[in-house]
Amino acid sequence: MRVFTAMVERLGVLGLTPTQYMVLSLSSREGGLSSADLARRAQITPQSMNEVITALDRKGLIKRHEAAENRRILRVVLTKEGNRLLPECERQIDQLEAELFGCFNKNELTAFRSLLSIFLESQRIDSHTAASEAAV
Repeated sequence: MRVFTAMVERLGVLGLTPTQYMVLSLSSREGGLSSADLARRAQITPQSMNEVITALDRKGLIKRHEAAENRRILRVVLTKEGNRLLPECERQIDQLEAELFGCFNKNELTAFRSLLSIFLESQRIDSHTAASEAAV
């Protein structure tokens, strides 16, 4: 909760929420993701992701365009303003990470990230398994 609260504070100064920042970050690295793709990555409902995308669109940070292979799919890409804002967001998050994890040396931080990735992946698999079993 402390990390999330700190992210809310730092990104809030820039007019973004953590989820909006994540969408900008994913869209810059993997441009052209659909809202459904983004919802899966964020592990939120498509309806919630649509609200996030609508807010970013209103702010002029992203634009949506039809996919060549299917006109019903709208791909999300950053605008010039989104590309301008993202590096400042990343500076804020990098600074926060340095403050929070400065107690670790390089090897400890590598091990911590590895263990955290394993844990998060196990939780994602467990939640998908539980959802699949509930549907049966």
